Amino acid sequence: MNWVQALKLLADPTRLRLLAVLQHDNLSVAELQEVLNMGQSRISTHLGILRKGGLLIDQREGKKIFYQWPPDLAPSLIQLIQTTLEHATLSREFARDQETLKTVLKRRREQTQAYFNALAGRADKKYCPGRSWQNLAHLFLELIPPSLEIADLGAGEGLISRSLALRAKKVIAVDNSEKMVKHSQQQAEKLGLKNLEFRMGDLEAPPIEKNSVDVVIFSQALHHAANPQRALQAAYTLLRNQGKLLILDLKQHHYEAARKLYSDTWLGFRENDLTRWLKRCGFTQVFCRLLEREEKKPHFQPLLASAIK
Repeated sequence: MNWVQALKLLADPTRLRLLAVLQHDNLSVAELQEVLNMGQSRISTHLGILRKGGLLIDQREGKKIFYQWPPDLAPSLIQLIQTTLEHATLSREFARDQETLKTVLKRRREQTQAYFNALAGRADKKYCPGRSWQNLAHLFLELIPPSLEIADLGAGEGLISRSLALRAKKVIAVDNSEKMVKHSQQQAEKLGLKNLEFRMGDLEAPPIEKNSVDVVIFSQALHHAANPQRALQAAYTLLRNQGKLLILDLKQHHYEAARKLYSDTWLGFRENDLTRWLKRCGFTQVFCRLLEREEKKPHFQPLLASAIK
């Protein structure tokens, strides 16, 4: 667009007022009607002219269409529009529009606040588009330094291992089921995860070199170990100095059916026992806490622990 075309677009008071109120905020036609105190037909006509000329863009959100300045508007055009607004003899109209705009935006904020105020106390039970545990996991994965080498002990089908491999330098997943290891390795290869390796082995003697990883994870796996303290000691030997151990398991419970249903050897653990075992292995900065109890019977309560070598 040349300057002559731009000046023609700016040579109208209504279009100038529209550009002024849309400079920093996106507004719908209904909101623009209220701000400028004009009819819909008049506003829509000038919005169409500005959009066709490239000075505005529109974006549909549900049933509404919002208008705003293009984010890639040329600096020379921005300077021309701003200079025109500064020298236009519409200071009274501009001031009135800005005051009404504040009211419109305030009402929009209050409507949003009212929604979340009504949601308080039950937000975690209400559906939120895009907020799944899988998506949240990908969010937190961005916190993992890409230099980390991680061991996932008792990895099963490798859901956690595959997720970690998207970010970490290397992930070694260990499981004692030959079929599980073979299947999981094939899945990793299909996904092109060359930094993920599945190995068959026992939690108490994982086939990983000593002092070779930065993080060891037991995710709902420690209660399958014949001797949990021995498995923790093995994890200690795998870690480099200042390496971190992470454990997600269950608080001690009395649901005996879990032995048959899930092949559990231990019915969870007490916080004090787990803390004592970790310190006995040589770990420091031991942290152990209970997470939210499950609502469905038998009301398992997850247990989270971490420690540093």
